[in-house]
Amino acid sequence: MSRPTPLRAVHEELGATLTDFAGWLMPLRYGSESAEHNAVRTAAGLFDLSHMGEIYLTGPQAGEALDHALVGHLSVLVPGRARYTMIVNERGGVLDDLIVYRLADDEFMVVANASNYEKVAEELINRSKSYDVVVEDRSDRVALIAVQGPRAQEILATLTDADLDGLKYYAGLPGVVDGRKALIARTGYTGEDGFELFVANDDAAPLWHALMAAGEPYGIRPAGLSSRDTLRLEAGMPLYGNELSVELTPFDAGLGRVVKFDKPGDFVGRAALEAVKDQPPARRLVGLVARGRRVPRHGYPVTKDGAVVGEVTSGAPSQSLGKPIAMAYVDAGAHEGLAVDIRGSQEPVDLVELPFYRRNK
Repeated sequence: MSRPTPLRAVHEELGATLTDFAGWLMPLRYGSESAEHNAVRTAAGLFDLSHMGEIYLTGPQAGEALDHALVGHLSVLVPGRARYTMIVNERGGVLDDLIVYRLADDEFMVVANASNYEKVAEELINRSKSYDVVVEDRSDRVALIAVQGPRAQEILATLTDADLDGLKYYAGLPGVVDGRKALIARTGYTGEDGFELFVANDDAAPLWHALMAAGEPYGIRPAGLSSRDTLRLEAGMPLYGNELSVELTPFDAGLGRVVKFDKPGDFVGRAALEAVKDQPPARRLVGLVARGRRVPRHGYPVTKDGAVVGEVTSGAPSQSLGKPIAMAYVDAGAHEGLAVDIRGSQEPVDLVELPFYRRNK
């Protein structure tokens, strides 16, 4: 049975189409997916992300424990900053991609994907046993609301005195929003500027209503999983289970930059990743733009002269480009003359570099 988020009643009041996602009952859409998508690109959208996991590491060796457990160099983060990183197994396969926030000298928060956070918490506990640190999964106590889009800062500024101008990308600060304590993070998964607000469960619904009221003059819309997926696809952001998996290393996904071999000490998966870091992957992650109107979908074969040379990992119509787009793993030497096999029809596509969309800063 799907678990509800603290905002379930809000979604039902708004008439959302609810669906199971990673064991959670989540809003797929509230009405028009394209309207929600376009609102985020032109004004602002409001997302319930309370299905994500929040795992806290507290203690004098919290940073060192994370350096050992993850591929990144987290102990060098200064309080208030965040970093994108990954957790891998001994073979270098990606168990999840993560954002780690340093909240204080001796406290970090690891944000994991909904489908993986219990596994991530277990791995962090096991990998931290020899360090002076306490690992605590607080996912059931933390709600997460994101306001994303070019008007996001204007909207949020009406509800908080926090220094949003001074808050850098991939940074967070404790603050009060509409009278409620929150961790205000300048992060997101849409390709737009925006904020993610970590709050107590009981504060989620009142904060949602406050943000919707404050954002009404700016054109804010509630946005569901469907628009979140098309937004992140346009921005070329990977989704675990599609572009990332335990069968792939960070190097396979073109994200080898997150692996920090120069940090002191050993880390889980280091030997396996060192063995492949200088080997060009057999396949690379690319963007595809369809020439026609048919949409390449997850799992569809990518072909060249009738031979399979890759596979689509994510695909959807792009509201911003006006064409179907996809991310796919294709053979390293495949560049031109590509097509996607859509139910037996070879639909021509053009290979492009990611991302498909970049916001105007």
